[in-house]
Amino acid sequence: DTSLTEVNSFSPSVPISPSSMINQYKLEDGPELRDLFITVDDPESHITAIETFITYRVVTKTTRGEFDSSEYEVRRRYQDFLWLKSKLEEAHPTLIIPPLPEKFIMKGMVERFSDEFIETRRKALHKFLNRIADHPTLTFNEDFKIFLTAQAWELSSHKKQGPGLLSRMGQTVRAVASSVRGAVKNRPEMFTEMNNYMETFSQKINLLDKIAHRIYKEERDYCNEMKEYGPIHTLWSASEEAIGDSLKGLAGCIDRCCRATERRMAGLSEHLLPMLHEYILYSEILMGVFKRRDQIQGELDSKVDALANKKTEKDLFSEEIGKLEDKVERANNALKADWDRWKQNMQWDMRSTFTNVAENNLRYYEE
Repeated sequence: DTSLTEVNSFSPSVPISPSSMINQYKLEDGPELRDLFITVDDPESHITAIETFITYRVVTKTTRGEFDSSEYEVRRRYQDFLWLKSKLEEAHPTLIIPPLPEKFIMKGMVERFSDEFIETRRKALHKFLNRIADHPTLTFNEDFKIFLTAQAWELSSHKKQGPGLLSRMGQTVRAVASSVRGAVKNRPEMFTEMNNYMETFSQKINLLDKIAHRIYKEERDYCNEMKEYGPIHTLWSASEEAIGDSLKGLAGCIDRCCRATERRMAGLSEHLLPMLHEYILYSEILMGVFKRRDQIQGELDSKVDALANKKTEKDLFSEEIGKLEDKVERANNALKADWDRWKQNMQWDMRSTFTNVAENNLRYYEE
C-alpha cells in the first residue's frame, strides 16, 4: 500500500492502474520513415596481458546518400561508446545526449562480466545508438558516422586527433564561471521552469527506482521461499496416505505460483528497472545541459557588463557581444526543441513500461 501511494505521487502524472492504463492508452509504433537501422549484438571477451574487456558487434543498415555503403559491420568496446558520447557533448553542448550505462551498471544486482551483466549492457548500448539515430540533429553528426563505419585502426587514428570544441571552450567557460557568482542574471523564465521541473523529476524518479528495487527484492525472497515449500509438500505426501493427493496438488500449485512469480520478476528486471535507471541518468545529463546553457549565458552577461565599464574598444566589444548573443540564441533554440522532444519520449517510455508492468500483473493474478 505504501509503495502504491508513493508511485501515485509521481509528477508528471503516470497512471498505474492496469485496467485504466490499458483502456486509456494505445501505444504508437516508432517512426515510419527511418533510414538508419543499428543493431548491437554478439559480445566477445578479449583477454590481454594488461586487461580484459568485451567488444560488441555494431551492424548498421542505411539508405542515406552520405554513406558509401548500405551496410556496415564493426566491433566496438565500451570505451569507444564513451568517446562517441563525449564528442557529441562537445559538438552539441545544449542538446540532450542519450545516457550510456555506467562502467559498472546496476551495482549490487549483477557481477562484472557475468552473462547477465553483458546482456544488460548490450541492451543499453543498443538503445544508446538507436536514440542517437532517431535524433533529428545527432543522427547527422560526423563522429557518429565514423563510429558506425570506421574499422578499428581508423577509429583509433581519428580518436587521437586534437581536443574537441568542448575542451577548447572549457577554459573560457571556467574563467567566466569563476567571475560569475549566483544565478544567471538574464536567464529566461522558461529555463528556470525547466530546471525546477528536472529537480522535481530527479527526486521522483529516484524514489520510483528505490520502490521498484524494493518490490523486486520482496518478490525474489518470496519466490525463494516458495521453491523450498514445493518439495517439502511432495515429500510430505509420501508419508500421509490419506491426504497424499491433496499434498501433491498443493505442491503443484506452489510450483505454478513460483514460475508465475519468476515471470513477473523477469518483467521487472527487463523493462521497469532499466527504464527507471535510464531516466535517473537522463536527469543528471539534463542538469548538466542546463548548466552549460547558463555558462554560455554567463559569458554574454560578463561581456555586456565589461562593455558598460569600458571607455574604449566599444566597437570590438559590441562585435563580440553580437556573436555571443547569436550563440546564446542558438543554444536556447537547440535546448527548447530538444526539451519538448525529450519530454514526449519520456512520457511515451513511462506509459509503455507501466502498461507492460500492468499487463504482467494481470497475467500473474489470472494464473
